[in-house]
Amino acid sequence: MAFVERVFSGVQPTGNLHLGNYLGAIVNFVKMQQTHNCIYCVVDMHAITQGVEVWGGPAELARNTREVTAAFIAAGIDPKKHIVFNQSQVAGHAELTWIFNCVARVGWLSRMTQFKEKAGKDRENASVGLYDYPVLMAADILLYRATHVPVGEDQKQHLELSRDIAQKFNNDFGDSIRGHGFNEGLYFPQPEPFIAGPATRVMSLRDGTKKMSKSDASDNSRINLTDDAETIAQKIRKAKTDPEPLPSEEKGLETRPEADNLVGIYAALAEITKQEVLSQFGGGQFSSFKNALVELCVAKLAPIAGEMKRLVADPGHVDAILADGANRARIIADETMRMTKDIVGFIRPR
Repeated sequence: MAFVERVFSGVQPTGNLHLGNYLGAIVNFVKMQQTHNCIYCVVDMHAITQGVEVWGGPAELARNTREVTAAFIAAGIDPKKHIVFNQSQVAGHAELTWIFNCVARVGWLSRMTQFKEKAGKDRENASVGLYDYPVLMAADILLYRATHVPVGEDQKQHLELSRDIAQKFNNDFGDSIRGHGFNEGLYFPQPEPFIAGPATRVMSLRDGTKKMSKSDASDNSRINLTDDAETIAQKIRKAKTDPEPLPSEEKGLETRPEADNLVGIYAALAEITKQEVLSQFGGGQFSSFKNALVELCVAKLAPIAGEMKRLVADPGHVDAILADGANRARIIADETMRMTKDIVGFIRPR
C-alpha cells in the first residue's frame, strides 16, 4: 500500500528556544515545507510529563506555547500552507495513545534510555506520563499516518518504538484491517527518519563537550532566539576558545571541541561546509573569525528575534493561528480515529 507522504514534527514548549533548537530543528522545518506536506506541532502534552518546576506551571506553559509558535512563524514556516497547532487541541492524540498503550509492551518501554536519563535515580517518583512519553510520541506521528519524522539523536529510539507499534498494530488487527478495505493488511505506516543537514548538534558556548541547553545555569552558554544583536555579539565574543589559530583542514578540529562548535555554527548559518569555512578563515586568529561569526549570527537571528517579539506581543493572533491549525489537523486525526476504532471493534455513532 502506498501511503501519502506526510512529515510530522513536534517541539516541546519548555521556554528559552536557542540557537541549538534553531539549527537542529527549525531550519530544517522551513526547508522541508518546500518539498513536503508538513504538520508542525507544539507538543504541550509532552511538556507536562515532568514536574511543574520543569515546565513552569499553567501561565508559563501558555507563554512558552505561544513563543514556540512565534519562532516557527518568524523563522519562515507558513501556517497557511502547512499545519501549525498545539497538541492538546486535538483529542485524538490522547485517544490513540490509549489504544497504543494496549499494543506496546512493557519491555519495550523499559528499554527507553531517555526515561532513565530524565527520571534519574528517583524513578519510582517519576510520572507515568514520563514513562509513557514514547507511546504518546508514536500516537502524535501515526494519528496523521505520517511517513517521515525529522529526529535528532535523542529521539531515534522513540521513532523505532513508533515503527514497532505500527507494525504490531497492523499484525494484531491484520484481518480486521483487510476487512475494512486495506487489502495488504497495513493501516499505519512505519515512519522513516528525516535526515537533517550539518550542525544539528550545537554545543555550549562555554563547554564544547556539552550540548547547548536552556537548563544550563549560564545564559552565556547559549544564544537565545530572543537575544538582540548586542547580546548575540557579547556571547560570541565571550565564547570559550583555545590559544591556537584555526586549522586549515577539518581534521584539525577533532581534538578542539570549542573550535569545532563555532566553525559548525558558522557553516550551518552560512549553509556551507566546515571545510569551506576553514578555507576562508584557517590560519587566522579567533578574534577575526568571531567578528565574522557575530556579523553572520546577527544578520540571521536578529530579524527572527524581532519578529518573535512582535508576534508574542499579540497573543490573540498567535492563538488564532493555533486554532486554525488545530481545526485542519483535527480533520485528518478524526478520520484516522474513526477507522482505528472500526478496526479495533469499538462501536461508535454512524
